[in-house]
Amino acid sequence: MIDKINIRVYAIFLNEKNELMALDEGYAGEKLVKLPGGGLEFGEGTLECLHREFAEELNLKIEVLEHFYTQEDFLVSRFRENEQLLTIYYTVNILNLDDLKILDDSIEKVKWISLHEENPLPLPIDKIVFKKLKEKLL
Repeated sequence: MIDKINIRVYAIFLNEKNELMALDEGYAGEKLVKLPGGGLEFGEGTLECLHREFAEELNLKIEVLEHFYTQEDFLVSRFRENEQLLTIYYTVNILNLDDLKILDDSIEKVKWISLHEENPLPLPIDKIVFKKLKEKLL
């Protein structure tokens, strides 16, 4: 039975080569390639969440540019069967990329994904976002 909702907020950042920032991250015993961001905390707005996640995990300051996509379909978390997920994506600009430092032990590395590649993102909504990015930019 689903009795919780988990709101996730993620960022889309493209470098000067049009490569997408992604993270190799361990979560619930799995290795994932995912976009930077994370879970919304109580009393926090979605944009505040992104600013906090970038500061806490990557030592970075961002400027949120625009809303890109909000999940439209019902999705149960693959990690907790009682949780419904809602994911929201924004495009961002990183203001201090030279200060990048991984501060979260679950993040193994930052990687850059060409939009010309096959979709390497395993999470279902990330896959949709990657496809939409390719359609918009290529």
